[in-house]
Amino acid sequence: MSSLSIILSRQWLHLYSLLLLSITTASATKFIPRLSPIRQTFRHDPETLSLTAIWEDLETFFYTQTLDHFNYRPESYSTFQQRYVINSKYWGGPKSKAPILAFFGAEESLDDDISGIGFLPDNAQHFKALLLYIEHRYYGKSIPFGSREEAHKNASTLGYFNSAQAIADYAAVILHVKKKLHAQNSPVIVIGGSYGGSLASWFRLKYPHIALGALASSAPILYFDDITPPDGYYSIVSRDFREASETCYQTILKSWSEIDKVAAKPNGLSILSKKFKTCRPLKNSSALKDFLRWMYGDAAQYNEPPRYPVTEVCGGIDGASSGTDILGKVFSGVVANSYQRNKSCYVNGPKNLYETSIGWSWQTCSEMVIPIGINNGTMFEADPYNLKSYIKACQDSYGVPPRPHWVTTYYGGHDIKLVLHRFASNIIFSNGLRDPYSSGGVLDDISDSVVALHTKNGSHCLDIIRSKPTDPDWLVNQRKTEVEIIKGWITQYYYDLRAFKK
Repeated sequence: MSSLSIILSRQWLHLYSLLLLSITTASATKFIPRLSPIRQTFRHDPETLSLTAIWEDLETFFYTQTLDHFNYRPESYSTFQQRYVINSKYWGGPKSKAPILAFFGAEESLDDDISGIGFLPDNAQHFKALLLYIEHRYYGKSIPFGSREEAHKNASTLGYFNSAQAIADYAAVILHVKKKLHAQNSPVIVIGGSYGGSLASWFRLKYPHIALGALASSAPILYFDDITPPDGYYSIVSRDFREASETCYQTILKSWSEIDKVAAKPNGLSILSKKFKTCRPLKNSSALKDFLRWMYGDAAQYNEPPRYPVTEVCGGIDGASSGTDILGKVFSGVVANSYQRNKSCYVNGPKNLYETSIGWSWQTCSEMVIPIGINNGTMFEADPYNLKSYIKACQDSYGVPPRPHWVTTYYGGHDIKLVLHRFASNIIFSNGLRDPYSSGGVLDDISDSVVALHTKNGSHCLDIIRSKPTDPDWLVNQRKTEVEIIKGWITQYYYDLRAFKK
């Protein structure tokens, strides 16, 4: 590596160290839980690590993508290489007008999506479909400006990092692939999970001439402005834990004041550091509280079978040995939640600068302003959402304020039934009601073809991740229903194609 590259890398790391510090200290709920179909511990799953066969049928390509789709200034015509991946193993080909299932990458590298998302490969043979995976700009290998350091240099280079540019990218790639494969009459179904699910539904609304339909899994498109109460997320987290175990819920509820009580002692932070086996000594109690709040939210969001993390956490808390105090029980829950039970430390580890956390910080400080707060009546300490503080934290971090009302201005959301019941068609909004983000999801049918499917025991994006032999019947049936709906869209498309091509 050259001296200049080393300097740039150090400058970039320093910038994001300051960024993460400013964001985590601004407010406990300043951090918006990441919108990803896949839990972070997925990378450590032995089944995942052995999925080399998935990649054998894939071909990787790069499309020369336009930097700015919405301006005609000279700099707007700059380009970057956007990665997309194709699996044509089961495709029926252009002559049979076989469909294309297009997965929209979101706030992570496409590599994770391909390994974890199962809906496409599980149904490729059934539909005789071409599988197309498209990476989101500024993630993975789809980086504008030549390098990640340059792309994240300042708000000017980050200004092209938004959802409208992203779905315009997807439109360009899909049209390119269809032209390249002579598949102009192949119907396209777009699929996404979480933030990617929102993109899929918005794409169907903005580009109905390109996508026949959309499967939007766990897409919180109503968690903007004041459509959804800010405490929706953590209210569901609390409900999930309470349903798992009342004693576990009460232990967590009492633990926050216990942390404060211990922290107030002369050597209190040292006691807490030892009790929770922190990787570094605690400088304040908020670092511990933030970790626990994140852990409970993460467990609820990805509370999937057969492991059921909420049950595991509560099993650790309730199963602590007799005589264990409240904080000791909470630590037992921390250990139970870990993918590695005999770690040397669990809390307050080094701040890893994952590209997802870096990119998501910008996205939530620009347009993805999801107003998450905590009111009274949950198992957490109250921490109401404060838009003014949120705006100031983002302004301090990036030098530009967020636009908290832009998503509903550009895509809609208010009075969604009234607006979409005649305007929209062919969208499936799927949710699991144990997913905290389902509080901002579409849970009721809007029309005959804009439908809501939800399962009582489902979690975040559970319907589109890889199927397993241990999947419960209700999950298997949910996926079957989605396939039948999509099959109906495609059948109607072929009928219309014949009718209008005469």
